[in-house]
Amino acid sequence: MLAQLQADNPQDVRIVYRHFPLLSIHDKAALATQASEAAGAQGKFWEMHDLLFERQAEWSGQSVDEFESWLADRAEELGLETEQFEADLNSEASADIAQKGWEAGVAANLPGTPFLLINGQYYGGPSDYGSLESIVRVIQLEDRQFTECPPMTIDPARQYTATLTTEKGDIVIELDPQTAPLAVNSLIFLARNDWFDGVTFHRVLPGFVAQTGDPTGTGLGGPGYAFDNEVSPDLSFDEAGVVGMANAGAGSNGSQFFITLGPAPHLNGGYTIFGRVISGMDVVNSLTPRDPQQSADLPAGDKILDVIIEEK
Repeated sequence: MLAQLQADNPQDVRIVYRHFPLLSIHDKAALATQASEAAGAQGKFWEMHDLLFERQAEWSGQSVDEFESWLADRAEELGLETEQFEADLNSEASADIAQKGWEAGVAANLPGTPFLLINGQYYGGPSDYGSLESIVRVIQLEDRQFTECPPMTIDPARQYTATLTTEKGDIVIELDPQTAPLAVNSLIFLARNDWFDGVTFHRVLPGFVAQTGDPTGTGLGGPGYAFDNEVSPDLSFDEAGVVGMANAGAGSNGSQFFITLGPAPHLNGGYTIFGRVISGMDVVNSLTPRDPQQSADLPAGDKILDVIIEEK
């Protein structure tokens, strides 16, 4: 799975392997470590590494002596020079690598294996491919993010529309700068910086909402800044076509927003309403349903190709 993650992101992902042989509970852990290093001396570390994992059932119940004989056969199978392999397998240098790997892990209080660090930080979340790929996408987004909220450049007295040109057609949103100047200013700033180009509707729940604004397509990405809610008692999610800011709580608004696909009164008071769809609800209703929280095996989301802002 890690190899696939690297293959899919060759410019951004590097896999670094560290030995942590659990010497206190596994009698062949040191020898397995030494075997991978001995193979590595002949340029085949990963071949031995992979073989040990893939065929663990063959050797896990063996004695240490049986395991050493098994390793010699595997070295020949991998095309290694067997005499050199056996010498390196039992060398002081290889044994020292195993011992120091164990000691370093104990000193770092590692709880066991596998143990995953991402950019030097411990990661204990889901380790399926989809979850790790989402993290990669969020990290990749850092190069595009901004360090602070954009300056206020809109005039609340003027009229603004945003036309979302999508793969399915155009969606025209009438923005509300008087009620939600922060949200409208942010959307216009991001649109003029091409933030939304190529972004998908990553969460489309029929009868509820169609959500977009995250270039990672995971629901985890944002512009690098956040701003407060702008809630008006005069506005409500009372019908389809209401446009609101998605957030993870007050003060966490960023680039993600949603369009309601029906009344959603339970959202009232917790989310900023900053516009309404005035054309293209047929396009909104045609968006591909997908729920990232329910499954990682989803159809591709429909893309926004461009967002055009008009001011009157």
